[in-house]
Amino acid sequence: MSVSIYICDSNSLVEGGKGIRFPVTAGGEDCSAFVVRYGGQPHAYLNRCAHVPMELDWNEGEFFESSGLYLMCATHGALYEPDTGRCAGGPCRGGRLHPVTVMERDDKIFWEADEFIRPARA
Repeated sequence: MSVSIYICDSNSLVEGGKGIRFPVTAGGEDCSAFVVRYGGQPHAYLNRCAHVPMELDWNEGEFFESSGLYLMCATHGALYEPDTGRCAGGPCRGGRLHPVTVMERDDKIFWEADEFIRPARA
């Protein structure tokens, strides 16, 4: 049985606004993931560009580019669709962000671990 891990209250995520980072262990490496709201739904990904494995946000939680339509890597400008994580332009060419299973219930947002992404080590 999977365990739901609390990220934030639902009202902390504004459509196309700042994302919330949360610590994870991915493939045995400590890193972060993030959740944003797009199309009224929360979407979460490992905070690692598909082009070069660097964090996307240029300031903590700043993942959307100025139009609010795409997630953008601050380092090389790779653009990703917020609802699918697919590369939409830039140097990521056919890549995609690694999704994190996320759900919203009782006005709270939770994520679930899988074989690759686990809760951060203490």
